Amino acid sequence: MLRKLAVLTAGAAAAATVAVAVPGVAAALPAANMEAVLLAAQIDPQRADSTQTPGAHDSVLLVEKALQAKGLLEAKYVDGYFGTTTIDAYSKYQKSLGYTGIDASGLPGKTSLEKLGSGTYTVSNVVSAGSHVTYHGVTLNTRTKAMLQAAEKLFGKDVGLTQGSYNPGGVGASAGTHDGGGAFDVSVANMSSGTRVEFAKDLRKVGFAAWVRTPSQGDWGYHIHAIAVNDPDLSSGAQHQVGGYYLGQNGLADHGKDDGPAVNPKLTWEQYQRG
Repeated sequence: MLRKLAVLTAGAAAAATVAVAVPGVAAALPAANMEAVLLAAQIDPQRADSTQTPGAHDSVLLVEKALQAKGLLEAKYVDGYFGTTTIDAYSKYQKSLGYTGIDASGLPGKTSLEKLGSGTYTVSNVVSAGSHVTYHGVTLNTRTKAMLQAAEKLFGKDVGLTQGSYNPGGVGASAGTHDGGGAFDVSVANMSSGTRVEFAKDLRKVGFAAWVRTPSQGDWGYHIHAIAVNDPDLSSGAQHQVGGYYLGQNGLADHGKDDGPAVNPKLTWEQYQRG
């Protein structure tokens, strides 16, 4: 018994020694989860209140403190809520780095997040849009292409696309949602009304905000409109649509009730891949 007590006492002492900070050794920096920050930056600005995106508070707070330290955000807005004021502050920071256009939309990217957090936080769960590629005759990025291919696999066949990403001013009725990455329109010419909904649901399952659009909604024909959630290259209009999707809206200017197929839970591509 005495021997066992001695061993336990020695073990406790060793644990206590490990817990003591070592002089001259810097403590590990906290990590800002890029997935969580991106999602909050899309959803929070669309909320009618200051409810925070679940799981994003700590990471958003790290970003806001760094913005405050640079004089870009008042202390009262350092609260873990990535609302319009934080979006504006982050956009100003991006512009200070020389970014323009969609690169200065206030949606955090890997490089700007890392530069902002230098010495104060690291960046985990990095999301990359990848390079520009051609798929089904339109321009996408590699992340969006992989997502679409996963949805097509669920659907059981390939689809046709009528519009892709990085198409500034291409289709006026799109209201700028295709100016950046993560966006495309699907041709439904050979689909029944039921299969249109089926494919829209498959798109949602892998991480898209997707809706079947009808002529009664705007100046367009029947098609499926899809935006890749958490694409770091999203245009401002596309960011708003993703936020609306998560809040149960239809992604249109009237902010009407979501008329698309229900999926639960709503996922990002990274969450879908993790199962």
